Amino acid sequence: MELYVISRIIHLLDDEEIEFICQQYVKSRSGVGYLIDLCFPQLKLYCEIDEPPHGEKKKLIDDKHRQREIMDVTDFQEIRIKAYSRTKHKALGQGNTNKYKSLKQIKFEVDEVVDLIRTKKRKLIALGKFVPWDPKKKFDPKEHIRRGYIDVSDNVVFENHRDTLRCFGYKKKGHFQQASWRIPGTEKQVWFPKLYKNKDWDNELNENFDTITEKYIGTDTKKMKWIVQPRDITKNIVFAHYKNFLGNVVYKFLGEFHVSLEESNSQQVVYKRTSTRVKLP
Repeated sequence: MELYVISRIIHLLDDEEIEFICQQYVKSRSGVGYLIDLCFPQLKLYCEIDEPPHGEKKKLIDDKHRQREIMDVTDFQEIRIKAYSRTKHKALGQGNTNKYKSLKQIKFEVDEVVDLIRTKKRKLIALGKFVPWDPKKKFDPKEHIRRGYIDVSDNVVFENHRDTLRCFGYKKKGHFQQASWRIPGTEKQVWFPKLYKNKDWDNELNENFDTITEKYIGTDTKKMKWIVQPRDITKNIVFAHYKNFLGNVVYKFLGEFHVSLEESNSQQVVYKRTSTRVKLP
């Protein structure tokens, strides 16, 4: 039944501008992984198809917990299609049992979901916030260069350092592997920090996404001096290296951050966000 419902939604929708992903992986803040039945990233919507087993009491509790976990990391709206009905168990004369709804009932529910998806798209278009899906342009820096700026609100992400740096004048064909790159003719650099604890660094982004704390936890004396030495570059355009909630490694734009001399010390360097939008050269 799940396959039937997903197929009907996709075929009735019949919209090449809307991206859809089946069995989308989502990792919660607690580290638990979930698979979403059908996901529409642009619209911030996801669909879950509930079959008879979902009607059991324990499963209902688990589903509510799962919903909270997913909402916590994605800010997506959940749509549930209930493909079963709960009826009294005739054979025993007591208790309840769950069975599939009629195909006619399920079709009606699916049609309502398709209408909801179309309505969501129309609203985003009216607000000027809908970006048609094009798999070739999703990580293409040309779109941002043409616009002339990048903004945190646009959820700007890239697949590698090279494509990120294209926005700032990087011309070489090969990939760039280092953690930072100075923008020619400026006092700024593009920085690709890993904002989680790893072998050498324990970097942390606060809950408001406006402060980064950098700590060195390795044993390399040269890197250790990096924390205490004066900075020749204190202005950073930050693209965080991380696995997003979809499970892919990306470099996400977080804004422009400057070193805070007042809050930094011999143990850590603190960066404060000064802007959520950066003009491109």
